[in-house]
Amino acid sequence: MASTKISLVFFLCLVGPCIGAGTTSAAESVSSIVTQGFFNNIINQAGNGCTRKRFNTRDSFIDAANNFPNFASSVTRREIASMFAHVTHETGHFCYIEEIKKRSRGRCDENVEQRPCPSQSKGHSGRGHQSLGLDLLRQPELVGSNPTVAFRKGLSFWINSVRPVLNQGFGATIRAINGMECNGGNSGAVKARIGYYRDYCRQLGVDPGHNLSC
Repeated sequence: MASTKISLVFFLCLVGPCIGAGTTSAAESVSSIVTQGFFNNIINQAGNGCTRKRFNTRDSFIDAANNFPNFASSVTRREIASMFAHVTHETGHFCYIEEIKKRSRGRCDENVEQRPCPSQSKGHSGRGHQSLGLDLLRQPELVGSNPTVAFRKGLSFWINSVRPVLNQGFGATIRAINGMECNGGNSGAVKARIGYYRDYCRQLGVDPGHNLSC
């Protein structure tokens, strides 16, 4: 009887996600992973001088995630840890609405990115409008004034450019987001991202896995 139960558990692990000793995580609802407490633990570390500290909210993230049903129904704790590690690093614990260093400003290339560039006066915030069903080329200010739109834009990038490499380890997600940091480009930034990732994996009760650095 005992051997039968062990065989059954092993079979179930083969045909689907299996949780064991915090080494991996099965898909859960995004709202059950990103609790208010988890979100608050991040945003509360932003300094009091951050005038837009309360711009982003946990509810706005959940609302944005639910606009991507495939993401919301298949996300895991490890993926959330990875995503929020990068968001924390880029925005200073949500102190800033947009990433601290806008690497893409002035580098819009329609031939490479296969979609229209916004006018220079409106910056790069309007990119990726097709997938969101919003005209962010004409109204890129929506990203800086509507937290759900801001999260939807970030999730669109994550799903299309980062999620495909998740199974390669956290280091691959660093390379997908900012490959310039890798291979000695900015070891301090890489270390910071990994630190956040390890911390969020601990908070969410999941093992960080292998290949953490790029």
